[in-house]
Amino acid sequence: MTIVGGTPHKPDAAEPAAVRAYRARIVAPVGAPPIRDGVVVVDEDEIAYVGPSADAPAVPTENLGDVVLTPGLVNTHTHLDLTAYQGVLDGLDFFGWIRTLTRSKATLSPAELLDSARAGILRGLARGITTFADTANTDAALDAMAELGVRGIAYREVFGPDPAVAAASLAELAGHVRAMRARATPLVQVGVSPHAPYSVSDALFEAVAAFARAEQLPMAIHIAESEAETELVVHGRGPFAAFLASRGIAVVPRAETPIALLARARALGAQTLLIHAVRVNADDIVTIARHGCGVAHCPHSNAWFMHGTAPAAAMLAGGVRLGIGTDSMGSNDGMDVLREAAASLAAQRAALASSEGASSGEPGAFDASAAERRAALDATDPLTLATRAGARALRLDDRIGVLAPGFQADLAWFPLPSALDAHATLSTASVGAALAAAGRDAVGVEVAGRRLPMQAARGSDFIALERRVAEITTRLRGWRAADTPG
Repeated sequence: MTIVGGTPHKPDAAEPAAVRAYRARIVAPVGAPPIRDGVVVVDEDEIAYVGPSADAPAVPTENLGDVVLTPGLVNTHTHLDLTAYQGVLDGLDFFGWIRTLTRSKATLSPAELLDSARAGILRGLARGITTFADTANTDAALDAMAELGVRGIAYREVFGPDPAVAAASLAELAGHVRAMRARATPLVQVGVSPHAPYSVSDALFEAVAAFARAEQLPMAIHIAESEAETELVVHGRGPFAAFLASRGIAVVPRAETPIALLARARALGAQTLLIHAVRVNADDIVTIARHGCGVAHCPHSNAWFMHGTAPAAAMLAGGVRLGIGTDSMGSNDGMDVLREAAASLAAQRAALASSEGASSGEPGAFDASAAERRAALDATDPLTLATRAGARALRLDDRIGVLAPGFQADLAWFPLPSALDAHATLSTASVGAALAAAGRDAVGVEVAGRRLPMQAARGSDFIALERRVAEITTRLRGWRAADTPG
């Protein structure tokens, strides 16, 4: 069925009458002003109408009650199979965290990694997240996303810091991609992820980028994340350099910045997602914007590692497609993109008010003026960052991120915050701020027109899953306590 001029159009006999409506105290479309007593009409997997209930077509309607109905939230960077690591790796520096993670993850079975990924998705759904952009060197996230009915991109990681193994690493990646594509769904697509400059050689970056272009695959890269990474790329020194040299891998300065390294490898493009991008300068921001790359900004994870504050305001002012990610639960205490978005905006405004500006790199490194950065911040809000902006970063903004006719019916609804009472002035910014401050679980979610059961509705299955994941976490803590770095 389609809606023509606000009136339901009778379907052909073979067409299922799958039209229905949701009525909410507030509908926040994002991209259009919020609506009090609003209705969203869904036709199979698409949105057919968004507007006041008084003007809504006469179709079967579910009254959701005192809720705010929003687009499903978008998490632009996760490691779902690391959900069981929450609290396991606390207190480690970045290099130590990576080394400990690598050794401990090898002790987990495919079934345990799948359970960890399932738990991550269910915790995300509880916070209204319906789209996950995941990077992993396993199939767990792909299989869990497909199983649980969420939308996402499963970026398959590839490693190889030694140029001599670039061809073999690419061949292995190609095999994984073929197998994963056979299990992809209309909701879950496959991408590739040459991990980071400390784990991928320049030759492998070039090879994977060429492979991604040839196969039309989205690509995600951890980049410009830490001081240790910059030391390796720019100066050929630091803990990563020492580790690589100990393995007999030649270490030399590789580029002026990590972003410049990717540009030289032809790894930047419209389908490239740059994860973190904390340590970028003015030229880097211009380069990122010129190539149309998305950026996954992960405020709490960056703070957890003490990497610094990514210059989100400068990137927004420069036209960068910036979205919000949580990163793994090994470096965060919750999967809440609204909280992440609010934290990012608060940090950027605080930096803007300080004498050091919005830069986390060298003082004065960013060309965007204070007025430009302030205008960029004023033009966005937590809800937009967690929905439409995230969809843009992933190049999915032609189908999700807003509530509008023709877009996919990815929905989330949250308890109505008291700040949004009948006397409050509504805007997307005020709705997003109130939802972020309330920090409450979503009441319900829908992906492509399909209602997904929340945690409580899963009953004993959810309880059993959480028990298994808790057992994995306990075992990992024991492993770490007994671990002797090698």
